[in-house]
Amino acid sequence: MTDNLVVFETERTLVRLWRDDEADRMFDIQRRWEVAQWLGDDPKVMQDRSEAVTSIARWRERFADLRFGLWAVEEKATGVTAGSVLLVPLPNGDGEIEVGWHLHPDAWGRGLASEAGSGALAKGFADGLDEVFAITHLTNSRSQRVCRRLGMTDLGVFTDRWYRGESQVFRITLAEWESANRSAVR
Repeated sequence: MTDNLVVFETERTLVRLWRDDEADRMFDIQRRWEVAQWLGDDPKVMQDRSEAVTSIARWRERFADLRFGLWAVEEKATGVTAGSVLLVPLPNGDGEIEVGWHLHPDAWGRGLASEAGSGALAKGFADGLDEVFAITHLTNSRSQRVCRRLGMTDLGVFTDRWYRGESQVFRITLAEWESANRSAVR
């Protein structure tokens, strides 16, 4: 692992740029409907490994400014890439920033999305953000539980705001983050 690839780390994860040699793992994650169904306006599974190669290169180019990105979440204990966490400007927005995650099903249920999401929020607030949003499909109860664990407020259903159709929207402000993290230290 090259240190310059690491964006931040948590107790159990290294969050870093996706490497070219991880195209097989990315393809394995995004070829699965149980993952892809929650991604974007028009969800599709990856059909070919070459799509993963292209995505890695596109993300590296699009997010050269490491304040934002779609990064690999690597488990420290195993070295296995569990999936991705993101901190990106919302499409069609006015500068709002979104946090999100998508992990391989073999990494579900172990708190890795919450841990990586918390790390992404900490990074975003340290980099000067005032608030961060999470946008979920209405029936994505797993991600909604992660949002709640992160201390995000459920703002309800928004229609056609950043993505087409209805989305369940969550938000956390810097003040809420600081308050929650101060009380966790006590």
